[in-house]
Amino acid sequence: MTVPKTPVRMSHPLRAEAVRGFAPFAGAAVLLTLAVLLTGTSAHWQGGWAETAAQLHNSVLISVPLAAAAGCWQGGRERRRRTEELWATAVRTPLARFLASALPVALWTAAGHLVAAGLATLATWTCAQGGAPRPGSLPGDAVAVAAAALLGHVAGRALPTRLAAPLLAIAGYVGLGVLTSAGPGLARHLDPAAPVMDTDVPVWWQPLAMAGWTAGLALAAVLGYAARRRATALLPLAAAVAAAAVLGQTGDGLWHEDPLARRHVCDTSVTPAVCVDARFAGMLPQITDALSGVTGRLKGVRNLPVRWEDQNHAIRRTEARLPMLTPLGWSVVRGRLTDPQQYAWEAAVALERRPECLHPTRRMLTADDAVEAYLAPSPHQGAMDAWDAKGSAEQRAELRSRRAARTRLRAMDDEDRRAWLSAYFATAGTCDVKGVPAL
Repeated sequence: MTVPKTPVRMSHPLRAEAVRGFAPFAGAAVLLTLAVLLTGTSAHWQGGWAETAAQLHNSVLISVPLAAAAGCWQGGRERRRRTEELWATAVRTPLARFLASALPVALWTAAGHLVAAGLATLATWTCAQGGAPRPGSLPGDAVAVAAAALLGHVAGRALPTRLAAPLLAIAGYVGLGVLTSAGPGLARHLDPAAPVMDTDVPVWWQPLAMAGWTAGLALAAVLGYAARRRATALLPLAAAVAAAAVLGQTGDGLWHEDPLARRHVCDTSVTPAVCVDARFAGMLPQITDALSGVTGRLKGVRNLPVRWEDQNHAIRRTEARLPMLTPLGWSVVRGRLTDPQQYAWEAAVALERRPECLHPTRRMLTADDAVEAYLAPSPHQGAMDAWDAKGSAEQRAELRSRRAARTRLRAMDDEDRRAWLSAYFATAGTCDVKGVPAL
């Protein structure tokens, strides 16, 4: 009795390419490259949702050239193997053969970009400030990466040289760099790697329009190269032109300011009050604590500013400028103040609110120095004093005068010191300290 043979089930070529071919390595290359770059700059984005979203979008400048180079290398595979004629005898159509080779690289490189974005999002989650994650740009960015791989594949098929892939990567990086540095204009609005500010939020349809633009160009190139009826390339090309028209006509309206950046939250339990952008509301207790030494010494003092206000808001005459929280990586790293003492000193200096005085008097400089040293000494005060102590006779005399003024201000009883500070702050915002009692 003959036992019927079980038919062997052949895997689809697309699956074979996606699992065992070059494509997974291309995706891993994109992921590892972005992981290294994001790790090296983590202090400047980790901890802020807005900064993380901007950094991930700006990383398209790296992902797109890498994807294009990977697609180009895959496109030249048959030429390197010298199997072009054999491959042409396959039953499948040229377009099917093209997609079986190109789609896995496109999907894997886009996946590498998305996985890197997911890991960056998880890294920010542990110390996040500013609302919630902002994945709005990710769909358009992922499609742009996949489209670059498809365009690179077309280039790899068309250019008969092994140097096509590295040259395409270099050309793509330089080209995108030129576009990103360009001023306002159509090219900038059509650039998938156009840099954005931390406070920029895309309108809801901007990623869709950008995806239509990049994917339309890629599909038009693919159909124009591999389709039997090349006229079919006109359909995705028309879609790309329509998306480009929408992007170009909208212009700067593609992005709007983060609503959290327009609002501020304040701690009014201290004087002056402390106000920050709403996206840094979680840091307000930490900032208030860093300024507690200053506000504690100012209890009962009159003529103070009403509040410290964050950098993103206009400052009135009754307000003082709060030290900068952004860009991240300087005063703030991963949701924490890097140097609370330096931050407090900068806040104390801001209370003087003096314009640029071309010829400050010695009395003015001595009074300012004494107030700063009393409210929040600079972390570098000792080093600066030591430098002056080794200087000229004039520098040493000025140092002795400053030290004497600091000592006299600290030695006052509380009532006299409050009266002196009230008179001092009455002159804030001017270059005249004649009304301040001498120290």
